[in-house]
Amino acid sequence: MALDQLKKERIKKLNNIKKLGVNPYPAKAKRTFEIHKARGILGRKVVVAGRIRSLRPHGKITFADLEDASGRMQLFFSLNDLPGEKYDFLVNLDLGDFIEVSGEVFKTQAGEVTVKVKDYKILTKSLLPLPSSWYGLKDIEERNRKRYLDLLMNPEVRTTFETRSKIVHAIRKFLVEEKGYFEVENPVLQPLYGGTRARPFKTHHNSLDATLYLRISNELYLKRLIVGGFEKVFEIGHTFRNEGMDRNHNPEFTMLETMEAYADYIDNMNLVEEMFEYVAKSVFGSTKLEYQGQVLEFKRPWIRVKLEELFKKHTGVKFSSIDTLEKATTLAKKLGVEIKDYMTDGEILLEIFEKKCTSQLIQPTFVYDYPADFYPLAKKKADDLRFVESFDIYVVGMEMGTNYSEANDPSQVREAWVKEKKKEQKGNPEAQKMDEDFLEALEYGMPPTSGIGPGIDRWIMVMTNSPSISDVIAFPTLKPERKK
Repeated sequence: MALDQLKKERIKKLNNIKKLGVNPYPAKAKRTFEIHKARGILGRKVVVAGRIRSLRPHGKITFADLEDASGRMQLFFSLNDLPGEKYDFLVNLDLGDFIEVSGEVFKTQAGEVTVKVKDYKILTKSLLPLPSSWYGLKDIEERNRKRYLDLLMNPEVRTTFETRSKIVHAIRKFLVEEKGYFEVENPVLQPLYGGTRARPFKTHHNSLDATLYLRISNELYLKRLIVGGFEKVFEIGHTFRNEGMDRNHNPEFTMLETMEAYADYIDNMNLVEEMFEYVAKSVFGSTKLEYQGQVLEFKRPWIRVKLEELFKKHTGVKFSSIDTLEKATTLAKKLGVEIKDYMTDGEILLEIFEKKCTSQLIQPTFVYDYPADFYPLAKKKADDLRFVESFDIYVVGMEMGTNYSEANDPSQVREAWVKEKKKEQKGNPEAQKMDEDFLEALEYGMPPTSGIGPGIDRWIMVMTNSPSISDVIAFPTLKPERKK
């Protein structure tokens, strides 16, 4: 039967319910027990509520399965236990309807824990049928678009999102209770975007007649808080970048960003590995987790390797020997790495590194000391100004977050942003913007500071063995659906 016809049949039942003077959408249920608790109290009277997942009528008796968020339980309706009109009312019910039932919990001869229904009422009439099984909802895009059905039909999907919640909770607990951080909330709508290189989403505030941007990073506001006297702050929140989508990218995603005064990037390497070891133990009970056939070890210490060393290992070329744009361009062509016309030599080398040197970084790994050209807000290394005190985290070949010691010399930051302006003029759409308000804040003085910026969705991907970022975002960004 076509979906439209099935809906019409259910609407007929809805109208029948209303004609009988029954409200098919009451405001409240009088549930006394969740199903998983009711299953453990044989002989007790309970009131449970949930969605009907099966209906099996057999003349004067009907069996049904009722499901709430805690579990599933069998129901037993009998003409002997219910008034005739109440039993006959069952014909108006369908799979997917929500009902409340009261009765005694008993165990059938087959050993099934069941409620012998003494009374019931409808809570919500479902007008569309649920997919019959996973195969009724197997298209990946449809599952992402109709996540509510995906959750209903695939219990493992709900488990993933329950685990996501536990991971985020464990991160918060670690930072607040173990490390003494304060959680803060910073603006999502910003008059000037900054903190990294990315294309922003742009909007307009009518009352102020002002252009605003969805944040691409939380970094600059966290640093303002450090200037203001906080010493350990973090935020877990949504970040927006107007970029393409693939298994590792979604335009709206969740980031953890921290700032800690009097710390450097080495301190934050220690923080990251300690935090995710803690999360693994707290949520999964083990530091060994499997991802797509690979066993990952989150126990400290993690692998630490200089970018220069990896570059030489995988390209055969000494990173520091490529010191001009011409040399970098020649090397990129030789290695078959596509580059943009506006890229600097440092950016080209980093592109080569990401394309040729990272795929084999399976175990949690810190790659550190990146070219200064790519991280304008990072503090330069005292012994070699071509590089900055920075590290990226890699797991299963995937970049999991950028982190560094923060530049706190206003003149250095201004100089870096002047260079970014030149990059923008050469056509780089992701060049950073000059932020005079932030520079003024730095002029009041910011102590030595370092922060981390792990992408929460990617960490959850890895820790829940999910192949795509869309598997761990409840409602990922999708191309608008064309209505027929």
